[in-house]
Amino acid sequence: MVLAIMAALPAAAAPMTILALGDSLTAGYGLPAAEAFPTRLEAALKAKGRDVRIVNGGVSGDTASGGLARLDWSLTPDVEGVILELGANDMLRGVDPAETRKALDAILGKLSARGLPVLVAGMRAAPNLGPAFRDAYDPIYPDLAAKHGALLYPFFLDGVAADAALNQADGIHPNVSGVDVVVERILPAVESLIDRIENSR
Repeated sequence: MVLAIMAALPAAAAPMTILALGDSLTAGYGLPAAEAFPTRLEAALKAKGRDVRIVNGGVSGDTASGGLARLDWSLTPDVEGVILELGANDMLRGVDPAETRKALDAILGKLSARGLPVLVAGMRAAPNLGPAFRDAYDPIYPDLAAKHGALLYPFFLDGVAADAALNQADGIHPNVSGVDVVVERILPAVESLIDRIENSR
């Protein structure tokens, strides 16, 4: 009798799974796993009543081309949406922005073909790279988000970049406080991504 009642009950819905595909900024370089961006973002979403699992798909040192190379095996069947945070290492290494654009375009094309909603987390060129590099690099993110109909968060490190109090000693990677600022600022955009996923179900 008990089994019959249980069988008649609807199955508990699995949490929505979002892949955070990125580099060391996503992976949580220099931080305990519990303080990495995906973990802190998931906690912030759950605090707002969002039943979401954020998968840490960050690989330290990864370029946009590296992300493209591992995309297919990163997309497990349960992934319903993607936060794309790649290209910072390309910029730091002075990779031709045309190459970065091509790789990110290919990633977004693959995600679009799978029908996966995407939030593009943009990056900005460091001032020391000069205006020519900046003018070629910075438009990559808004251009590709518009091309593929993705959501855009213009600058992943907004409010954190160049603030010594919010970064580790290398001046590049956020510390625990910096991660919390990133999460707080990107949260509305991630909630828009969640809404888009729910509408596509």
